[in-house]
Amino acid sequence: MAFGWIDEQAEARRRAGLVRTLRPRPADSPLLDLASNDYLGLARHPEVTEGAARAARTWGGGATGSRLVTGTTELHGELERELADFCGFESALVFSSGYAANLAAVTALAPHGSLVVSDAGNHASLIDGCRLARGTTQVVGHADPDGVRKALGTHEGPAVMVSDTVFSVDGDAAPLAGLALACREHGAGLVVDDAHGLGVLGDGGRGAAYATGLAGDPDVVVTVTLSKSLGSQGGAVLGPAAVIDHLINAARTFIFDTGLAPAAAGAALAALRLLRREPRRAVRAREVATALHTRLTAEGLAAVRPDAAVVSVRAPSPERAVRWAADCREAGLAVGCFRPPSVPDGISRLRLTARADLTDEQIEHAVDVISRNR
Repeated sequence: MAFGWIDEQAEARRRAGLVRTLRPRPADSPLLDLASNDYLGLARHPEVTEGAARAARTWGGGATGSRLVTGTTELHGELERELADFCGFESALVFSSGYAANLAAVTALAPHGSLVVSDAGNHASLIDGCRLARGTTQVVGHADPDGVRKALGTHEGPAVMVSDTVFSVDGDAAPLAGLALACREHGAGLVVDDAHGLGVLGDGGRGAAYATGLAGDPDVVVTVTLSKSLGSQGGAVLGPAAVIDHLINAARTFIFDTGLAPAAAGAALAALRLLRREPRRAVRAREVATALHTRLTAEGLAAVRPDAAVVSVRAPSPERAVRWAADCREAGLAVGCFRPPSVPDGISRLRLTARADLTDEQIEHAVDVISRNR
């Protein structure tokens, strides 16, 4: 049979305890949410939902075409200008997803004859960008500026180093200053994915590059998602105007993809403006993450110290991680469950996401549920 091999793979996943299923959530879920990436608690904020509704009423339900045809509205331009200004970059370009933004940045900045140096812990979207790029990719150890330096030293010609700023599995931060220094020693560019840094790190949530003093530098490009701290959907690339112009002309996920829906752009813009007015939300998200880590470790759990808003708790096996997450759900708490192949080191985890709108009482309740169901 043409697809008979699918049954074999399905059986292998079943035996390994790695079967994934969709679980549609109701609009009024009673679960305490520590699984989503709504770090600032803005996805349901009245200003954000009204921003989405107003944009849909004004511009329609969809973008109607690719950005270069009919898919760019005045709203897209407004979002790009305010996002670039907020994060400290010269220019920005909005995509239909953070995944598409990462594919664009890596593939368009790694032509034939170039070298891409990639952190071993990078997100799948960066890995796929490396696979699609026409340059040669060399994977280096996790958070290892010396490894980057050594890899760049073997190559003459264009080169970029790509890395997450905050890694989605354990929530640890990349050594951005060290990576930038290694790149500059060899004239290479630095491309970083700030999906988990925007809205959480830096002054008022301006991101990891801003916090490190790299925002706006001519050799630094940052990608972000609008679907986490900004509670919407979509992605963007931030960087020098020349880089953004190049992406408009060379990035296939920009040229051939339908533009971001106006409702998503309107929601993201409303959330960005709200964050400008309420910068304390970024601080609170970090405070919640620290509180979760402190209380979980006090209970004897192997929680990784968070550098942003992700708190990882090690589990003994994929099967135990799945059962642990299910038991938490039964007790009214939604937590993430990461297991192979989503984790690069093969260690299964519960993945908790701190939210700025969680109360101290909710934090205590979450820790109690996780501890009791270990």
